[in-house]
Amino acid sequence: MKRLYFMRHGETEMNVQNIWSGTTETPLTSKGREQAKKAGKKAKTFGIDYIVSSPLSRAHETAKLIAKEIGYPADKIHTNSLFIERHFGEIEGTVWDFDTDLDGIIDIETFNETLERSRLALQWLHGLDAQNILVVSHGSFGRALRHHILEDYPYTNRRSDQINRIHNAQIERWL
Repeated sequence: MKRLYFMRHGETEMNVQNIWSGTTETPLTSKGREQAKKAGKKAKTFGIDYIVSSPLSRAHETAKLIAKEIGYPADKIHTNSLFIERHFGEIEGTVWDFDTDLDGIIDIETFNETLERSRLALQWLHGLDAQNILVVSHGSFGRALRHHILEDYPYTNRRSDQINRIHNAQIERWL
């Protein structure tokens, strides 16, 4: 694998309402769709030859909008559950607070489980026969994945970690 690009999905209804979405389905807003199209225009120069997406609709729709912009066949977008967002247990669907301590939340995918899943996802990516891969996924999962690639970005268990935040529809090159 020569290049790995990562993008968090476009803005969603639950993002706008400051609600924990995790594995809960939430649609893109019109702004989120525009963000995805704009990111697709930027990605035209990347030579993307493989797109993998979380199966959650917000990420998959974002991937399809990018694919359309770069001329990549939508039916060739690979969905993989390894790239799904972290499950936030009982706080999904509630208003988030930057100071939420995620330790001890009932039914949450633990910090270590998310890190292990992201390690497996990276291992899977390394096994692909592709040169320029675009991953369209989610914020918390993306931070965990990035942790395995870039040493300067630790994955923390605090929502208040704004330094490491991945913004909606922001494409980053990690490899």
